[in-house]
Amino acid sequence: QLCRRHMPLRFHEIAETRHRILNPFTLEKLFTLGDACMLKKGQRHLDLACGKAEMLCQWGLRYGTIGTGMDLSHVFLDAAKKRASELGVEITLVQGDAGQYDHHHHHPHDKDFFDIASCIGATWIGGGVEGTIKLLSKYLSPRGLVLIGEPFWIDPPPEDTPSKEEYSSLVTLSERFQACGMELVEMVIADTNSWDRYVAAQWLTVNDWLAANQDDPDREAVRAWNDGARRDYLTFERRYLGWGVFVLRRRG
Repeated sequence: QLCRRHMPLRFHEIAETRHRILNPFTLEKLFTLGDACMLKKGQRHLDLACGKAEMLCQWGLRYGTIGTGMDLSHVFLDAAKKRASELGVEITLVQGDAGQYDHHHHHPHDKDFFDIASCIGATWIGGGVEGTIKLLSKYLSPRGLVLIGEPFWIDPPPEDTPSKEEYSSLVTLSERFQACGMELVEMVIADTNSWDRYVAAQWLTVNDWLAANQDDPDREAVRAWNDGARRDYLTFERRYLGWGVFVLRRRG
């Protein structure tokens, strides 16, 4: 979401306490994406800024993929470990700055590449789309897939829209992928309902947190952020801002 790039990590952890998927995707869309990628048992999957690792867990369970995830938040990773245990899947989780991920540092004896390398809704880890593609490509097999989750403008937003220049149109985003040597080969796009379930569900969570944390030093800042985020979503994001996961492969 538009404001998410600029929010403190703790606010992120508070607002998404009840979320399993930390993006405007439903479980159904997550499986649609997995089917679109034609995932197979034993394929290796690296997910940077994995959040609660619901994608790694669900794909491991459904398709038999072997997942590795990295995230800065120990809160999210604790939830990921619990979820993996609940579902009976094994995934590797690393705590730290995903933008600094070095697979051979964390796994010095593993020289294999990944079949899928993803960053879903967190391309700031690489300084933007282009830097994140470059980061993911370092560990990608020759015919592997890069998955990028990124917002885009459905229609040009009003001139006074905050961060108007931060996102691209859908066709411009495709051209940016191509400039990185990648071809867009599939995509799954969020719809209004999945956007609402991601965003609006946070309002109730924050409301409950504010009531239960009267003395927290961040309380008023959390309230102000939530009020601003809700206003932005209702004013322009819900109408103009799209979001999708884009499946890329090196151009032949």
